[in-house]
Amino acid sequence: MPSLGGWEWVIILVIVLLVFGIGRVGKLGEELGRGVRAFREGIREGSEDESTEVESVEESE
Repeated sequence: MPSLGGWEWVIILVIVLLVFGIGRVGKLGEELGRGVRAFREGIREGSEDESTEVESVEESE
C-alpha cells in the first residue's frame, strides 16, 4: 500500500478547507486535541490505578 507524499497531503488539506471552511477546521482540530489529551490522561490514570492495586495486594500477602 503506497504512502501519501507531501503533495497528496497538500491536496487533501485544500479540499478539506474548501469543504468545511477555516473556522470550522480550527474547531475540529481543537476538539480533536482535547480528545487526545483526555485519552492520554485516562491511560495514565488507569496505569496509576493498576500500580496501586498491585501494591495493595502485595502488602496484604
